[in-house]
Amino acid sequence: MLDILPMLAADAGGIPNFAATLPLAFAGLGAGVGVGLVGGKAAEAVGRNPSAFGSIMVMAIIGMALAEAIAIYGLIIAFIK
Repeated sequence: MLDILPMLAADAGGIPNFAATLPLAFAGLGAGVGVGLVGGKAAEAVGRNPSAFGSIMVMAIIGMALAEAIAIYGLIIAFIK
């Protein structure tokens, strides 16, 4: 696996590949916004109904995981290009 590092370092010296970095940037931006919205709304919901903390936390974790999956998809696209 470490044999590929010199090839990657040699390839990184040229013009940056924006076709690979833009999808990753937008996916990271979308995931960050999504996680922020989910976390904020979960905190707001717990503030309104503290007894529902358990079910709200489960739904918030699922929502954050789905939002982070978008960033992983962007990372996969960046590696493919």
